Formats: sequence, C-alpha cells, structure tokens
Amino acid sequence: MNNTIQSTLDDFEALAIPHLNDLYRTARRTMGNTSDAEDVVQEAYLQAWKSFHRFEPGTNIRAWLFKILFHVASHHRRKLFKFKQADVTDEVIAETVAYEPAPPSDLRDEEVLAALAAVPQTYRIVLMLADVQEFSYKEVADIMQIPIGTVMSRLSRGRGIMRDALSKTSIAAGFFTAKRMAATV
Repeated sequence: MNNTIQSTLDDFEALAIPHLNDLYRTARRTMGNTSDAEDVVQEAYLQAWKSFHRFEPGTNIRAWLFKILFHVASHHRRKLFKFKQADVTDEVIAETVAYEPAPPSDLRDEEVLAALAAVPQTYRIVLMLADVQEFSYKEVADIMQIPIGTVMSRLSRGRGIMRDALSKTSIAAGFFTAKRMAATV
C-alpha cells in the first residue's frame, strides 16, 4: 500500500470512526432492528470511504456522515418496501396531538425509548438528530435535505407526539391519578 493511500486511510479512520456508535444508535432507532441498522451503517461507512476524497477538511464530518447514513437508510427502505406506505396527514396529527401536561421526570429509559418508537419515522429522525445527536436546525436541514421550516415543524410535532406517548405511559404506570390529571390541565 503506498503512502498516499495509507495516509488517506489514517485520516478517514481518525475522523470517521469516532462517530460509529452515534451513527449505529441512530440507525438502530431509525431502522427498527439491529440487523438492518448494522447493514445501513456498514454501507454508510463504505460510501463515506468511497467519497472521502470529496470531504472538505475542516467541515463537520459528523454531519457529513449522518447525511450519508440517511441517504443509505432511505435507499435501503426503498429496496425493502416496493409499495407506497401511507403517510400521516396533517389532519390526523392535528386530531391526535393535543396539549398534555409534561411527563414526570422519573421515567425509566424503557418508557422513553418506547415513546420514541411510537413517534412516526418522519418525525423520529428529526427528533433523533436535533434532540439526541444535538445537531442545529440548519445541520438537520442539510442532513435531511429539507427546508429548515420543515425541520422545525417536524420537530415540534414529533416532540408533541412523544410528550403525549410519555403522558399516557405515566398515567398507565399510576404516576398521575385522575384527580391530579384534572388539576394539571
């Protein structure tokens, strides 16, 4: 292996590999299962390696890797599902998302993850990027290749759906009694 290729490989490993766990966690939540997540992350890193000559040093490699990840995940889903899936309309969301009090702070991780899984994928991806991976709205817009207004809208709706799911979990777990619920509304 010549020195140029070795140098490029070393640069790629130094810059890209530290983000592997973040990409995998996001892929796992996005794809819904371990096997698909592993496939998507592996393909994303392969694509990143093939395209590494186009990466501009000094820019945000993490955002660049997430952009590749979501492109690969989208392509992966299209291959799996040849039929058109029904999308949630604004009317359905408006009917299902109503103000709910904030969920209690003593929720378990499993309850939060279950609530996140209940969020439709369109909103879940934006939630994961903005709230979990802490990308800015602009970075999320660049990664998802959507307008920044759409990012803000999806984030707001996704947070509302998650808050609703967490509130229902809290009620089912007995954190709120009917009397306390009425007092908080």
